[in-house]
Amino acid sequence: MKNLLLAAFAASVFIACDKAKIDVKTSSDTTDSIANEEWKPVDSATATKAWMDYATPGEMQKMLAKSDGNWIGETKMWMESGSQPMMSKSEAANKMVFDGRYQMSTHKGDMMGMPFEGISIVGYDNSKKKFVSSWIDNMGTGIMNMEGTWNASNKSIEFKGKMTDPSRPGKDCNVREVFTFVDDNTQKMEMFGSDHKTGKEFKTMEINYTRVK
Repeated sequence: MKNLLLAAFAASVFIACDKAKIDVKTSSDTTDSIANEEWKPVDSATATKAWMDYATPGEMQKMLAKSDGNWIGETKMWMESGSQPMMSKSEAANKMVFDGRYQMSTHKGDMMGMPFEGISIVGYDNSKKKFVSSWIDNMGTGIMNMEGTWNASNKSIEFKGKMTDPSRPGKDCNVREVFTFVDDNTQKMEMFGSDHKTGKEFKTMEINYTRVK
């Protein structure tokens, strides 16, 4: 029954996408990037299979699920390149949601002497063949989005994306994150950003996680 419902949903989305194609082509907005793309027709059977594959959790989602549970984090944070790190501790709770499609994590701790809370959603996009991540916290009003690739040799995901740069109103800055699965009970997150004085990349944060047994 679940597969039938998924197939029906996929077919409905295919029809919606096909209608969107027609609407775009009849639109007078020539600046729309979609309107400038060459549309290649896809038959309904191929489209339905593609959506089924896209929606079905696989090995990468199972890998994320292994991190479900509670973790303690030892955090180092650098305000600028060459500065002394600020030390703090945090807690993280991971749980797969939507039948194993995404991992939702809640984070609590202290940052710069203030209470800190954050929520992340991490998944693996079966179509893009990339990991995807979104992050929000109580120290901002924006959403950070990143995409990442898997490095099997060192069991890590390198995420890249952009986030709001409050020091330059209306501008974004590049961010990079390397998340390493050290072993079943140990993980490391390294965050890199731009130095506000030089614009060069430097490590802004490192969190070493240990699973709570």
